[in-house]
Amino acid sequence: MSGIFIAFSAGIKAAFVNEHDNPRELIDLAIRLTKRARKSGLLSLERVKVANSFFKKGVQLCVDGRDAEFIRKMLTKEMDLAIMRQEVGEKVFAAIGDSAPAFGMFGTLVGLVQMLSNMSDPTTIGRAMAVALLTTLYGVLIAHLIALPISEKLRAKSVQERENRLLIIEGIVQIHGRQNPSVLVEVLESYLPEKQRLGGDGGSQARNRRTSDTKSNPAGAALRRRKA
Repeated sequence: MSGIFIAFSAGIKAAFVNEHDNPRELIDLAIRLTKRARKSGLLSLERVKVANSFFKKGVQLCVDGRDAEFIRKMLTKEMDLAIMRQEVGEKVFAAIGDSAPAFGMFGTLVGLVQMLSNMSDPTTIGRAMAVALLTTLYGVLIAHLIALPISEKLRAKSVQERENRLLIIEGIVQIHGRQNPSVLVEVLESYLPEKQRLGGDGGSQARNRRTSDTKSNPAGAALRRRKA
């Protein structure tokens, strides 16, 4: 029972507090960390401030000298437990949304029984009928305006949280292996939607700009190639 109340309070907080990490920022942080690891070693990552607690734990495991398989296993386990706690809150609100109309109908039936048991005064029948029907209305409103929307939001947040944590786990493993930054970008961008990848529309636009610059100013393009 205590777990249900904890899940309920956590669900309320998660539903109304919009806290989530930007995947692009996570990739940029992973690139910065892998460059530092390649240049100064994994121990130098200990001095880098990481706001995300899950990412920070992965970096600390790298600094502690754990092997990549152990790091992946530990972070995956922590991710599964965190997502499981969020799913409990989602199920609590889904159950409230499913049962609220039934409880409203139950209240209506109780009100009708009380109304029918006191038919001696016809002037009170309309008022008693209105009160009885209100419980059905309240049940529907609680279900469709509060409980079910919160449940759907928690489900969406759980999906986003899992995707971000999978990205972080892969990034930590690549940082541990001191992966080339360009390869790291390709690996981590596979966790992003197509439109958010630099290799997608953004990359195409950048290539188009470079092609246009070369055609309009071939001498400048040749000079830049010699400098490179």
